[in-house]
Amino acid sequence: MSAHDPRIVTEQGLDARVATIVEPVIEDLGFRLVRTKISAANGCTLQIMAERPDGTMTVEDCETISRAVSPALDVEDPINRAYHLEISSPGIDRPLVRAGDFERWSGHELKVEMNVLQDGRKRFRGMLLGVEDGAAAVRLPDARDGEADTVKLPLGDIGEARLILTDDLITAALQAEKAALAARTNDELKQDNTPN
Repeated sequence: MSAHDPRIVTEQGLDARVATIVEPVIEDLGFRLVRTKISAANGCTLQIMAERPDGTMTVEDCETISRAVSPALDVEDPINRAYHLEISSPGIDRPLVRAGDFERWSGHELKVEMNVLQDGRKRFRGMLLGVEDGAAAVRLPDARDGEADTVKLPLGDIGEARLILTDDLITAALQAEKAALAARTNDELKQDNTPN
């Protein structure tokens, strides 16, 4: 996954202002912002989802991000009331926000909410087939006879896209995390064995 794969599914309003503040801080630490969301949970909660470029995220990574973004949020003060800061990984049933996400999770089920009507509808659910010509290709299980069973949803018009939790997705996510952690461990071992 490229670290320079920009987010195409982004926030609106105050969530977007918070993202503008925290994204450079998160990127400077070597992570990628997935999403920011302000909710009424627990009075008021600011949730920041982030991950390493390899898709992993540890509790220590969450703590590192929290320590770094808190001062930036204190200076900019975008939220006009007390709030709880929550840093998390995207989880297995993650939002898809970059073109690379739509490629990486091809072959899995997803739900999509469009900002712009596509063939008279805004909501789609089906099997992600990847990205073709700047659009997410999705096979629809509910296509009627005579209708195409695959739609191309322009990435720039997607309001929200999220994977659906299935046994296949859980297995794939665990395998990807295990491979990423093994690769990171191997890289760390190589660095430790490099003569000074």
